[in-house]
Amino acid sequence: MIQKGKLFIIATPIGNLGDITLRALETLKSVDAVLCEDTRHSLKLLNHYGIKKTLISFHEHNEKMRLAEIKKRLDKGENLALISDAGTPLISDPGFKLIQHLREEGFLFEGLPGPCAAINALILSALPTDAFTFLGFLPPRSAARIKKFKEVRERKETLIFYESTHRIEKFLKEAGEIFGDRTAFAIREMTKKFEEFISGPAKDLGKTIKPRSWKGEWVVLIEGKRD
Repeated sequence: MIQKGKLFIIATPIGNLGDITLRALETLKSVDAVLCEDTRHSLKLLNHYGIKKTLISFHEHNEKMRLAEIKKRLDKGENLALISDAGTPLISDPGFKLIQHLREEGFLFEGLPGPCAAINALILSALPTDAFTFLGFLPPRSAARIKKFKEVRERKETLIFYESTHRIEKFLKEAGEIFGDRTAFAIREMTKKFEEFISGPAKDLGKTIKPRSWKGEWVVLIEGKRD
C-alpha cells in the first residue's frame, strides 16, 4: 500500500529574501512540487536559492478546481509544498478551503513558521501587543469599509488591517473619521531597502500621506479603545 504524501505549508519572505528559514529551504528542495499563487513570482524565490521544482498555480480563482489534482498527487505518495507570494500562507491568502478539506479527508500536513507581515508590523508599531485582532483586507467599497470600522471601534485590542496601494489614501481618511485621536501606524515595503512608515493620531494619517505611485501593500494598525 502506497503511503500518502504530506502537504507542507511554508512561510516565505515578505520582502528580504534572506528571511527564509533553513528548514523552509530544505523542505522546498525535498518536495515533489510547489503550489503557489503566482508561478512567475515564486520562480524568482526558488531561482535565488537554486531550487528547481514543478510549480503549480494555486490561487483564489482555481482553488476548487485544483483540489482533485492535489488529492491525487498526495494519494500517489507525493509530498507538496504550499507557499504564497509573500509571508505565511492562508493569512489573507488562498489555502484555507484546501487545508479544511484535507483535514476532513485525513491527509497529513505540516506548517513551517516564518515571516508574517501582520506580526512584523505589530512589533514595529509601538502599540500594545498583548491582545490584537487581525482583520485583513476590508471590503473595497467605502460604505462597506466604514461600516466595518464602526463595528470594531469599541474593541479595546490593537486592530490590524491590510490594504492595497490604490486604496490606502481613502482607507486612512475614513479610518481617521472613525478612530479620531487613537494612535495609528501604517507601514509598507517591510524588510526592504525602502521600508517606510507613518505614525500618529488616526485623524491625521490621511492628511500625512502624499499621493504617489506606491509599490507594495500596506499594513495598518490602530490603537484599541482606551479605558
